[in-house]
Amino acid sequence: MSLIIPQDYDPKLSIRDTEAAIRFIRENFQDEFGHELHLQRMSAPMFVEKGTGLNDNLNGVEKPVSFSMKGLPGETIEVVHSLAKWKRMALKKYGFGMHEGLYTNMNAIRKDEDLDNFHSIYVDQWDWEKVIAKEERTETTLKATVRQIFKVIKRIERELWELYPDAVYQLPDEIHFVTTQELEDRWPDLTPMEREDKIAKELGAVFVMKIGDKLKRSGKPHDGRAPDYDDWQLNGDIIFWYEPLQKKLEISSMGIRVSPESMKAQLEKASEQAREKLPFHQMLLKGELPYTIGGGIGQSRLCMLLLGKAHVGEVQASVWPQEMLDKCAAAHIQIL
Repeated sequence: MSLIIPQDYDPKLSIRDTEAAIRFIRENFQDEFGHELHLQRMSAPMFVEKGTGLNDNLNGVEKPVSFSMKGLPGETIEVVHSLAKWKRMALKKYGFGMHEGLYTNMNAIRKDEDLDNFHSIYVDQWDWEKVIAKEERTETTLKATVRQIFKVIKRIERELWELYPDAVYQLPDEIHFVTTQELEDRWPDLTPMEREDKIAKELGAVFVMKIGDKLKRSGKPHDGRAPDYDDWQLNGDIIFWYEPLQKKLEISSMGIRVSPESMKAQLEKASEQAREKLPFHQMLLKGELPYTIGGGIGQSRLCMLLLGKAHVGEVQASVWPQEMLDKCAAAHIQIL
C-alpha cells in the first residue's frame, strides 16, 4: 500500500456536493465527448468467455476475476479488465461506417492492482473506439484525436467552475507531445514513472507516445502494453501534473489499434504467438475487422482531477485496507 497525505488538505466540498459534482462531470463529459468524436453510446459486457481472447491482458501478469456459470458448463467466464478488443468487434458487428464510433461505460475489477491515491481494484472508464481508414494510421490522426479529448476536458472544467468555483482544480490551456524515447534520452538515470513526473511538472499536460516497445538505452519498455490491441508506435497516455499530490496523474490510455502486420510483429516480440489461434486474433489477421483508434478515459480519475481530490476513493466507492482508511480519516480525506 502506498499513500500520499497532502499537508493541510481541505476537500472543499461536502460528500453530498461532491456526489452532485461527480454526476455533473460524468453526464456532461460523455455527452460532449460523444458529440466531439462522433461516437454513439452503446451497451457493453461486464464479463466475457475466456476462450474468445476478448479480455484485455493489460501488462500480461494481472489475473482476471473468473467464475463458472450454470448455463455454460465447462466454460470459464472472466470479468473484463477493459474492452479494448470487444469494441473493435462491436464496430464490425453493429455496422459502424467510416469515422463512426462508439463509447460505453466500462466497469472492471483489477484485483491485482497496487492500491494508492490513484489506483483502486474498481475501474470505471469511458471505453471508446472509432473506425478510421488504413491511411489514417498516423501520428497526425493520433495527435488530432488527443487534442479533441483535451478540448472536451477543458470545456467541462469551465462549466464545472461556474457551479463550484472554489473547488475546481485549474488545468493548463495546452497539451504537449513527447515520445518515451525522448524521455529516456533526456533522463536516462530515472525510472520511466519518474520521467513522467518530470515532464508532467514541466509541461502541465502531456501525451506520452510510443509505449510498449523496448527503448534504445535500457532495452526495456517504458511501460507494459498488451501486444494485440495498441500499435506500440502509435499509442500513448494523457497525463497531467497534479499539484495537490506533487505527482503526474494519468487520465487516458489510447492509441491507433494494431494492423494485422503490427499485431503479428508485436505478438512475436512478446512471445505470445499462441494467441494468433484465438477467434478475435484470427479475424484480425484475416482482415475481417476495421482499422480503428480507441482508448479509455478514467471516469473517477477525471472527477478526482477536476475536483482537486487527494484520493480516488473520494469519488468512487470501493474496498480499501483499514490502515489506509484510518490515515485518510485523520487527514480529512473523505473516502466514500
